[in-house]
Amino acid sequence: MKAVNLIPTEQRRAQASGKQAGSAYVLIGLLVTLLAMAGAYVVTSNSVAERESEAAAAKAEADRLQAEIKQRGAFTNFAQIKDTRLASVSGVAAGRFDWERVMRELSRVMPSGSWLQSTDASVTGQVAGSETTTSAGTPVVPQPKANLVGCTPQQSDVARMMVRMRQMHRVADVELNESSTEPGESSEVSFENCGKYYKFDLVISFDASLSQTEAPRGKQSVPASLGGGS
Repeated sequence: MKAVNLIPTEQRRAQASGKQAGSAYVLIGLLVTLLAMAGAYVVTSNSVAERESEAAAAKAEADRLQAEIKQRGAFTNFAQIKDTRLASVSGVAAGRFDWERVMRELSRVMPSGSWLQSTDASVTGQVAGSETTTSAGTPVVPQPKANLVGCTPQQSDVARMMVRMRQMHRVADVELNESSTEPGESSEVSFENCGKYYKFDLVISFDASLSQTEAPRGKQSVPASLGGGS
């Protein structure tokens, strides 16, 4: 027997027919999508703002460093000038030669009654009476040299003086260019004229590098007369 619903149609409860379920799912999916897009937008906006903040901080740091470099520019230039001057002074000091000591030692080794008429000295070896090139034309290694011209009473004095000069500080060699008397010279002797005395012309060559000790050969210290301590 078929059941009959006697409740009037307008008073019956609404029953889900299932026809609107698909539309609800679509609406929920759309809402989720919009929510995800809003979240992505917020995250992107925050990331952009953070990058812009970092870029601004980096620019500020660069500006600060640039200003600091400008402030230190004067100091940098001064430091460069200092280094240049220090190198120049060091070069001069390295090429310095103690000619004063040479003259002090000469006063001790020259024979009695002898004197110098002229001297010519150079740290490069370019002095009168000295060859600056070899026979093949190759330049000689520069070394300090001194050319001495003077007068001495005896010929033997020249040989004795050369032996003594070889014992001087840093002396490497002593070469004799001339030792003679001029024929017909008057017996009158003066500073400019050797007269009857022997005129010598010699070249002293010194070591190019400094020696390990400043003391004379066989001595432990430099005598005060040669510029050492008392």
